[in-house]
Amino acid sequence: MVDRSFAEIHQHSIENPSEFWLEQSKALAWYQVPTAGVSAKTSPFYAWFEDGMINACHNAVDRHVESGRADQLAIIHDSPVTQSQTKITFAELKHMVASTAGALQQMGVKMGDRVVIYMPMIPEALVAMLACARIGAVHSVVFGGFAANELAVRIDDATPAAILTASCGIEGSRVIEYKPLLDKAIDIATHKPSGVMLLQRPQCNASMVDGRDYDWTETVSQAPLADCVPVPSTHPLYILYTSGTTGRPKGVVRDTGGYCVALNWSMKNIYGVEPGDVFWSASDVGWVVGHSYITYGPLIHGNTTVVYEGKPVGTPDAGAFWRVIEEHKVKVLFTAPTAFRAIRKEDPTAEYLRKYNLEHFEALYLAGERCDPDTLIWAQETLQVPVIDHWWQTETG
Repeated sequence: MVDRSFAEIHQHSIENPSEFWLEQSKALAWYQVPTAGVSAKTSPFYAWFEDGMINACHNAVDRHVESGRADQLAIIHDSPVTQSQTKITFAELKHMVASTAGALQQMGVKMGDRVVIYMPMIPEALVAMLACARIGAVHSVVFGGFAANELAVRIDDATPAAILTASCGIEGSRVIEYKPLLDKAIDIATHKPSGVMLLQRPQCNASMVDGRDYDWTETVSQAPLADCVPVPSTHPLYILYTSGTTGRPKGVVRDTGGYCVALNWSMKNIYGVEPGDVFWSASDVGWVVGHSYITYGPLIHGNTTVVYEGKPVGTPDAGAFWRVIEEHKVKVLFTAPTAFRAIRKEDPTAEYLRKYNLEHFEALYLAGERCDPDTLIWAQETLQVPVIDHWWQTETG
């Protein structure tokens, strides 16, 4: 496979997608190895690796611990807004995820149940997603700070057994309290979750509702470690809402096996990173980019993923991205054109860039909306690395 040209690989995937992707599926760990790629279902609802049994969390976390990557960094949390950093190895991540999954099980969450995650850009957001995947629960991430009415609509649609949240998020210099928004959303919603697990952040201490709310730190510390639950390849991994064209949120459901296989393949073949490399998607877990290229893609492939709680400018300046790239030896950055427009506007001659050493940096990928040619050319000339504008959306993944 390594010696084939891109054209040959692409042609194979077009001519015989079932055979091609079955070959790629062998890179993952399966509880029951699939014997077929795609089953004949009505487009676009194909069933991939239908007879396979898998777990996304096992592939993103446990198998790296088992294969000798226990001490490799899995997550680097860089938060200029709190002036703090946290680094988490795969071994540490496994313990965090297994105990959080155990807490969910103690709250009554079981395979197939939905869990809404309403959190800022902190490691616990990824832990929450992986904990759901670990026990076969279906997560639905909603942007932290999203309006109560909109959150209520999503609660009613997903009917979650539980909601995982934090007391606040931080936008620049502003602390945004999440708990009042969540409490109001639950009041508005017809569906009532049986439990809410709340992570208290130092910047804001939120009130608790007796009988419904659990303190995250206390609950997780006392919970048993949950094992990974094998699920069918076609088992839903998550629901992600998009406004669509009618104004009503539509839940896009992504299954487990096909998603994991495609993401794992893309890390090397699209983004050009090897296991162990540092990959940074400067997005939010509330977007599909955050699901695919902050959480699942990098971790499944064995990369170190950067979780950034800040802005491209103003936290503290237009050199913020360059600092992160230098400090954490980022090989590839994936972000929105909007971010680069903001950096260019603040620092058109790239004065801040000269303060940093980007010797490890190899490529920039832009997605989220079309990149205007002026910004694309500026990024190419400024960074002197390939800049790839690739275009996709929540619905197509």
